[in-house]
Amino acid sequence: MADKEAIVYVIDLGESMGDCHGGRTESDLDWSMRYVWDRISTTVAAGRKTWTAGVVGFSTDDTNNEQDREGLDGYENISVLQKIGPLTMNSVRELQPKIRPSSSSGGDAISAVVVALSMIEEYTKKLKYNRRIILITNAEAPIDDESSEEVARRLDESNIELIVLGVDFDDAEYGFKEEDKSSAKANNERILGTLASQCKNGVSGTMAQAIEELSIPRIKQVKPFKAYDGALTLGDPATQESALSIRVERYFKTKRATAPSASTVVIKSERGGGPSQSTHTADEDVEMGGTEFSGVKHMRTYRVNDPDAPGGKKDVEFEKLAKGYQYGSTVVPFSESEMNIIKLPSKKGYEILGFVPFSSYEPFINMGETGIVVAQSHNEEAEVTLSALVHALHEMESYAVARYVQKDDAHPQLFLLKPNPGLEDPFECLYDVPLPFAEDVRSYQFPPLDKVLTVTGQVLTEHRLLPSDDLNVAMSNYVDAMDLSEFGADDEGKPAEYAPIDELYNPVLHRVNQAINARAVHPDEPLAPPADILLRFQYPPEKLVKEAKSEIESLIEVAEVKPVPEKAQGKRFKKDTVKPLSGLDIDSLLGQKRRTTISPENAIPEFKQLVASAADDATLENAIKQMGDIVRELVRESFADLSYGRAAEDLRVMRETCVDLELPALYNKFLTALKTSILSGELDGDRRQMWTEHIVGRDLGLIARDESEVSDVAEAEALKVSPSVASVFALLLTAMFSF
Repeated sequence: MADKEAIVYVIDLGESMGDCHGGRTESDLDWSMRYVWDRISTTVAAGRKTWTAGVVGFSTDDTNNEQDREGLDGYENISVLQKIGPLTMNSVRELQPKIRPSSSSGGDAISAVVVALSMIEEYTKKLKYNRRIILITNAEAPIDDESSEEVARRLDESNIELIVLGVDFDDAEYGFKEEDKSSAKANNERILGTLASQCKNGVSGTMAQAIEELSIPRIKQVKPFKAYDGALTLGDPATQESALSIRVERYFKTKRATAPSASTVVIKSERGGGPSQSTHTADEDVEMGGTEFSGVKHMRTYRVNDPDAPGGKKDVEFEKLAKGYQYGSTVVPFSESEMNIIKLPSKKGYEILGFVPFSSYEPFINMGETGIVVAQSHNEEAEVTLSALVHALHEMESYAVARYVQKDDAHPQLFLLKPNPGLEDPFECLYDVPLPFAEDVRSYQFPPLDKVLTVTGQVLTEHRLLPSDDLNVAMSNYVDAMDLSEFGADDEGKPAEYAPIDELYNPVLHRVNQAINARAVHPDEPLAPPADILLRFQYPPEKLVKEAKSEIESLIEVAEVKPVPEKAQGKRFKKDTVKPLSGLDIDSLLGQKRRTTISPENAIPEFKQLVASAADDATLENAIKQMGDIVRELVRESFADLSYGRAAEDLRVMRETCVDLELPALYNKFLTALKTSILSGELDGDRRQMWTEHIVGRDLGLIARDESEVSDVAEAEALKVSPSVASVFALLLTAMFSF
């Protein structure tokens, strides 16, 4: 179970927190709340009821705390803004307008800490909690330190950690010192620093460091997940007395982390209105930035072709469906009861099949995530036996190959077990990685890089396609100059690894998380750019590139690297044509005339040839007109929908050509006329299936301005040619009544 925690943020809301200091354009309060909102949004995103938080403000205009109601002195201008409890987006929305600078300078910081202390004691009682108070202030208001020692003693008794974060507080370790600091603020800093030092779990720092560390992604702590709990065997214990059986547990050592997935919602335009067709329930409604959203449920229907049914389709129930496997051009069906025949029967187990030397293993055959195998908890016999196996594998420099079945009737896997004898760390275990089966290995034949084989079998070691000695030397020098293995530096300034694994953060995953947190707290503000730490390893270090400049230039010179000008694409009559080295006209030599017509039997290749050889707009218009006539004729003469796919493919090539040649008007004119002919029945009957399934369904609509800049059709107008769901439904109704 995850650790329970109770955190109270004690925030200075005095009048001075509304001022800007340190050359910042943000007020001290807004700047400090970056840290608070980030921590709160992380708590909300976790969604754990055991992660609780509360907020106390001091130097407020009003007073709202239990101590003042009991008649105790010194607790004026202190307000409980959020009681301790699980945080939700609604509570964050209610809290935001309360975080505003007041017109008061009263309210004691240490008294506010006492209020927070009492809240935690009352909420957590004697239960096991991680208790923490985070005090945020600029220390401009007076502070009474008369009872600071007593407060520190109570914090220690309740095992509460105190964190003091001050705006522009001096911090020698961080390297910050505020110039021209007032004597009153300097004295208040000393008081709060002393209070933190008097606590066994107290720490004091500057807010600048806390905000700077917000960009560092926080790695989610994952609970150990037990994937297997059973026996690791060598031999069959049921039939062999000499067989080995060890009770082990398997956990994931590495597992791919995924970014949060988005769900589909719909904006509720009316509240408290009449019935809605939206399929949602009340507990799915959420509110963001004053706009209420509702969750969307998806409904799937299954249809089969039925000429007797309205529209040629008939709905079928899911229970009547069967699964089928492709078998050539047909499908082999299996009922639900027969699916068990296909499954390979298997029993849960982890069986060692044999051993292989270290030298026979290649890292590229890893097929998945790494697991860790340890002895069963509180089982001394298993610990001793597994330790002996681990050390034996290590001494023999061998890996074990095992057959792994996670549970009964699961797919069997082959694992490679690597021993970890605990020499570098005091942890003895086995690491396992999945191995490929024969079908998983892709064997490709590539030409060798160090020689050229001629058609006669001759081996050439010097060739224009092979690197010269000078190029090999230049490339070797360049690789050495760009070495990252020790380009970094440790805390003492000594060479160290440049990109250790614990600093390589997934930019996609953490960018999504940062964007979600920012939008959740500030829905109307633009998203900030990605943090620098996420882009740190996106490019080579500038210093390293600068140091390797001479090697790079030498490599460019030896390799004769030259810039290649970009080819103009999509312009009529400007495409590069492939010409023979002799410069001769091949068509003239072969006695072939240039193509002027397109045959329906070979429409696409002949259309492309005619377009490629076109010398003017008239030829292009003629080619597109002929292709359009072929499409219309295919639709007209099609028996049912047999030729619809062929007509749609011709139409697709025609559309792509019009986009490339910047002739969208020709295609749009043809498509508009084709739609009219289809819907009016001019093409020998009801051909609406061609329009709905093969033209609209394949996105072969009008060419809009977002696809071709020279198009006269706007995107919204292009959508009109594609019938909506309502219009398609109307077409189906028309077909029904036509019977």
